[in-house]
Amino acid sequence: MRSFVLATALLALAACQDQPAPTAASGSATPPADTGKKTPDASAGLKTGDPAPDVALKLHDGKEVKLAEQRDKLVLVYFYPKDDTPGCTVEAQGIRDAWSTFQEAGIVVYGVSTQGASSHQSFIDKHSLPFPLVVDEDQSIAKAFQVPVSNGFAARQSFLIGKDGKIKAVWPKVNPSEHAAAVLEAAKS
Repeated sequence: MRSFVLATALLALAACQDQPAPTAASGSATPPADTGKKTPDASAGLKTGDPAPDVALKLHDGKEVKLAEQRDKLVLVYFYPKDDTPGCTVEAQGIRDAWSTFQEAGIVVYGVSTQGASSHQSFIDKHSLPFPLVVDEDQSIAKAFQVPVSNGFAARQSFLIGKDGKIKAVWPKVNPSEHAAAVLEAAKS
């Protein structure tokens, strides 16, 4: 049992370390360069121009938001592996630190991972996150967005949804420390 817990913790830590630079900062879904590492095929998931999935997002506070009701807004739905781990924290803090710019740009943000509401609330409280986190314990939101889940952890991928309800930009790989700036740049186009 102890080795299983250790292995799970190591997988979570590895999943939340910094990743290669984003491949869709300009808004196009471009597969990452071949680095010799096995990476998900970016072409297999949702692409720029695809309609955003019509899903209901269960937030950490128990409220529910229907993504289809967010039309006429820019919406960032970003998937991350696990609350309060190094890369996931850097990514969330980057969005938090640029929050006034996100608001000026009219971007609504939803962070999605497979942890429960209490884990999300602790993460929000500890890092003063100004945006809601989505509870996806059953992985239905990840499935709707075609985000791979491995060992219970969602891949770090992001989707910027345009005011027309279509995917405006896709990041099949995210660099946590640069993601906020990349999203703000994509929102301008």
